Amino acid sequence: MKYLKLLLSATVTLLLFYLGHTRVGSLPPLGKFLSPFSGFWQNNRHLDALPETLTLPELQEPVQVLWDDRHVPHIFAANDHDLYYVQGYLTARDRLWQMDFLSRAAAGRLSEVMGERTLEYDRFRRRIGMLYAAEQSVQAMSQNDTARAVIEAYTAGVNAWIEQLEEKHLPLEFKLLDYRPEPWTPLKSALILKYMSWILTGRFNEVLMTRTRSVLGEQVVDQLYPYYPPLTDPIIPPGTPWPFAPRAPQPPAVQFYPTAQSAPMDEALFIPGSNNWAVAGSRTIDGYAILCSDPHLALNLPSIWYEIQLRGPGHNAYGVTIPGTPAIIIGFNEHIAWGMTNAISDVLDWYVLTFSGNDYSRYRYADGWRNTSIRIEEIRIRGGRTVIDTVYYTHYGPIPYRKGEKPFFPNFPVDAAMRWTAHDPSREMLTFLGLNRAKGYDDYVRALSYFDNPAQNIAYADIEGNIAIRHNGKFPLRWKGQGRYLLDGSNPEHEWQGWIPRDEIPQVKNPPRGFISSANQAPVDPSYPYYLGWNYATSERGTRINEWLRAHDRLTPKDMMTLQLDNLNVQARTLLPVVLPLIDESRLDAVAKIALDTLKAWNYLNRSELTAPTIFKAFWRNLYTRIWNDDISHEKGPLLRPRRDVTLELILNHPESEYFDDRTTTARESLHHLVQQAFEEAVSSLVEKHGPIGPAWAWGSARGTDIRHLLRLPGLGRYRLQTSGDFAIVNATTGMSGPSWRMVVQLKPGDIRAWGHYPGGQSGNPGSAYYDNMIDDWVAGRYYELAFLKSPDESNKHIIARTLISR
Repeated sequence: MKYLKLLLSATVTLLLFYLGHTRVGSLPPLGKFLSPFSGFWQNNRHLDALPETLTLPELQEPVQVLWDDRHVPHIFAANDHDLYYVQGYLTARDRLWQMDFLSRAAAGRLSEVMGERTLEYDRFRRRIGMLYAAEQSVQAMSQNDTARAVIEAYTAGVNAWIEQLEEKHLPLEFKLLDYRPEPWTPLKSALILKYMSWILTGRFNEVLMTRTRSVLGEQVVDQLYPYYPPLTDPIIPPGTPWPFAPRAPQPPAVQFYPTAQSAPMDEALFIPGSNNWAVAGSRTIDGYAILCSDPHLALNLPSIWYEIQLRGPGHNAYGVTIPGTPAIIIGFNEHIAWGMTNAISDVLDWYVLTFSGNDYSRYRYADGWRNTSIRIEEIRIRGGRTVIDTVYYTHYGPIPYRKGEKPFFPNFPVDAAMRWTAHDPSREMLTFLGLNRAKGYDDYVRALSYFDNPAQNIAYADIEGNIAIRHNGKFPLRWKGQGRYLLDGSNPEHEWQGWIPRDEIPQVKNPPRGFISSANQAPVDPSYPYYLGWNYATSERGTRINEWLRAHDRLTPKDMMTLQLDNLNVQARTLLPVVLPLIDESRLDAVAKIALDTLKAWNYLNRSELTAPTIFKAFWRNLYTRIWNDDISHEKGPLLRPRRDVTLELILNHPESEYFDDRTTTARESLHHLVQQAFEEAVSSLVEKHGPIGPAWAWGSARGTDIRHLLRLPGLGRYRLQTSGDFAIVNATTGMSGPSWRMVVQLKPGDIRAWGHYPGGQSGNPGSAYYDNMIDDWVAGRYYELAFLKSPDESNKHIIARTLISR
């Protein structure tokens, strides 16, 4: 018996030892994770304590860092090497795991730490050429002395933090996934920029449009999917002259009508939006220009942005950066301010190919054949297995999926090559470095000449009172409609014919109306001679911003904050006066009558405490579905549904349209019938989901906003936040996306003032007091005045600590 007890004791000991040092499924080694000396217990507020001194041997001269009460670092350096070295070091100090994770996600290397479950995701990233695109960017940057020096200094600073990082102070996520960070490289910084490029420009619907055209015909498609959207107030004021002779290519004599081959899909990929605007001094109360910017992105913790000030020789910039990349992306300096919104213009086309055999070695082009090239991708999977994947490249770009393969995203065509401007060599980093140092409009234009992808509407204002905006990027020369459908990869006439010259892109400086703005809507009116795309964001946000700015004068920074937080629902204001009179109240039950009265009394504000926004959203969703479900469906697969603004224009101006008839019934329905049915069904669905009309129907409760952890770890995010707004409202807060950084800058010479906030905190450590400390103020719309310091000796009430860094 004593030997049995001894054997049992030894077995239990070995089992505990095994579990303590071995991963089991997705669980980390429990011994390491629970260790009081190096486990998660150590992920407390250790880094919240700010050191008075630091020693970094690679510095050339001493650097001073001042910390404000939100733990924003203000770096003062005597040379650029030290400035970006310390930026890399401090960003890694706060956000190392986020930087590592995003660079791995972009490169298709998650399986190295997460195992088999991310294999197809990694394969997808390799197939669309993300690693290839980043390598092209690094090669281009390495040929520029300035860009190379900055990225090498930043990389060295990140690695200085990694090298001294003890096991016990590894960020929590490294411990959960049981791995250590590898050295940082310039390629990782380029990968993060390309990751953003994909988020902002990796959108297309050629497969759906090709199928839609084949089913509905060209005439119907041009009616329901117009090249120029209705109800649009474009970014560049209508009537702006174009003082150049355009070189616009003509369409080929023979059009291409392929059969779209792809798994079906119901919705387009998530399209991030944004707002920015600037007002001239003639429109402000004190005569100084004001610039505002709020990019809308998916909301996560750790936060997308990292707030920082960079003071180097001859320049002093403040704003936000993307962790993992040097310089400031959106911000201001002592002379200018700038902000960005996604351009939405089409910079990605698909070319259907014919191959000479099953080995994909050659594809037809013109009257002959061209050879493909092969890129071997090795995807290492945690546990020892390596998957070898072959990606075929053409002169257009990669072929992500071949016939018989299942695309990771179902809207991807098969046997088609991907032509994407982000695959070309580019030097976007020079744009940010140039903007950080810009002293006026010419410097702004020069900096933007390096910015190819993702195309952006980049707003500008300066201390001299100038305002401007450029629809900026590398745009291909195409005939009208090129890239709207799948293209013929064998026909040279379907190639891009060059690039729109930089001085001929949509742009305006100091327009007579005294303001510029953008909200992802169409950039120009139909008089612009080049084709940029057709499927821009619906224009409610742009319409509201422009009407508000036209209606107000003697503007102040406080007014600009009010506009950024504006919750007016332009769609509801336009639609409800037309459709509510069509509802027969005698047919409604008691709850529906209350709901109808609520909409009639509504001031069209999507405020969190109101029930009307919830009712309207459900009503519109049902009405839209009833209008199009019978018309936009087919046995070959789903078709692309018409845009919201097209539908709204149809209701407003064509109330007798045949599209209001339900083709699935023998009776002839009208808009009146659809409105009645949609409203009754909307109320019924809300009762079923939320119970009797009451507090549970309030917009903030019924919709809410979740800010989730990047790994979707429960307990490390913030959930069901009571937010106002919606995606087509200036305050574009949705269930999982919204204004990721709000900034207002008043450009008074010698005394620039700025305000801002973002939904998160400076630290990536869930145990830190600065992990999510700004979220409640972001929800409430409370701004912080930004501590824009001119020297390290300046006194400021928000500064709480100083760090002297020496060799």
